[in-house]
Amino acid sequence: MPAAAAPSGTRAHDHGRPVRGRAGAPWRVALRRYAGRVLVDNLWRTLSAAGSALPAARPDRHGVERIRDVRYDASDHAAHALDVYRPQGLAGPRPVVLYVHGGGFRVLSKDSHWIMGLAFARAGYVVFNIGYRLAPRHPFPAALQDAAAALAWVHEHAARYGGDASRLVLAGESAGANLVTALAIACCQRREEPWAAALFERGITPRAVIPACGLLQVTDPDRYQRGHGVSWFIHDRLLEVTHAYVGHDARPDDPALALADPLCVLEGDAVFERALPPFFAPVGTRDPLIEDNRRLAVALARRGVPHRAPEYPGEPHAFHALVFRRNARRCWRDIFSFLDHCAV
Repeated sequence: MPAAAAPSGTRAHDHGRPVRGRAGAPWRVALRRYAGRVLVDNLWRTLSAAGSALPAARPDRHGVERIRDVRYDASDHAAHALDVYRPQGLAGPRPVVLYVHGGGFRVLSKDSHWIMGLAFARAGYVVFNIGYRLAPRHPFPAALQDAAAALAWVHEHAARYGGDASRLVLAGESAGANLVTALAIACCQRREEPWAAALFERGITPRAVIPACGLLQVTDPDRYQRGHGVSWFIHDRLLEVTHAYVGHDARPDDPALALADPLCVLEGDAVFERALPPFFAPVGTRDPLIEDNRRLAVALARRGVPHRAPEYPGEPHAFHALVFRRNARRCWRDIFSFLDHCAV
């Protein structure tokens, strides 16, 4: 139900800092946000753990081999590892998927997203399902730097695991969609950020990008409440993401945060030295992030980038992970059909 407007002369939130009004006393708002965060974080962890314990989650039951905890960085940080999912009895080099998990940049992991690695590997792809450092302990650009390091590693080492790095797909959902969109930009645009410049110089050219249900602009979480009247519960979750990833005082016009908002880069007038790859950006119609998806489609169309942005009726955020749902299975079929069309 849409949230009511704040009383005249007050704002329910001032850049994430609550004041008195409909939202209530600051301590009540803080307690509400804390309770909501704990509830949602634990719910996702519980669902993932429960799913991974099912016999059907075993990769070998699907003709898939999983190689766990391959290091992609010389550091000793636990997050700097990836899991490889590949078809058993691999015949010849197979196309490669770099998968970047969601979780609001704050929670979840490659382990929680086993189903994504399994789904792509069942379809014949060699999947590198990566971990990365999480906010708020490691704010922007740590996650993006890690994803770039993993991409560089995959580009160099994919053949060792039966992958063909010349047929590369970047895929992720939610926060992961943000990260793979930013990676695609860094591959195609000469930028000043040292990690992005290093990626560009490698000449990596993805064949396709799959940013599913993406949170593609982090610095302005209030836009959902201004334009679409999202509930206070959803607004709280979006504020948590922003505050953890880019801080309480983040501004959309801060050039240092440009790639935290890859959607805004695509909407702008910046020149790309290389053509952007085709995009497939699925979203459910009940996803509060759907407007980011629609803006992405408009930006890509304006730039002449081949893309599809299908909307699946009645589906919530990250619905394609719920593979028992008809629309989730339809979404996966659509993904693979799109990749076939892109000659991946």
